[in-house]
Amino acid sequence: MKYMMFVCTDTEPETEFEAPDIEKWVAENDANGRRVLGNQLAQPSAATTVRVRGGELLLTDGPFAETKEVIVGFDILECADLDEAIEVARAHPMSWAGRVELRPYFGD
Repeated sequence: MKYMMFVCTDTEPETEFEAPDIEKWVAENDANGRRVLGNQLAQPSAATTVRVRGGELLLTDGPFAETKEVIVGFDILECADLDEAIEVARAHPMSWAGRVELRPYFGD
């Protein structure tokens, strides 16, 4: 079953933390086939929001919503079930300081 894993953090982290090594996490999950794809994302200020209203294209530079939390990366996981996906997410370094959100693919 495939899961999208959103890696999120606060724009202003509250505390310093010592988390597992991200490169080790990536290598381990790439090697065992659980991580299909993943990458960091550019800063929210680099975003372009696309909307169509009344047939008119509306573009907005930067994030559309003001929020303290931002998505800083993503991974696509291939796991047997939600329990396995939770264990993979639990070991991700950002689960120690930010949060990791799992969503199954629709209909997968």
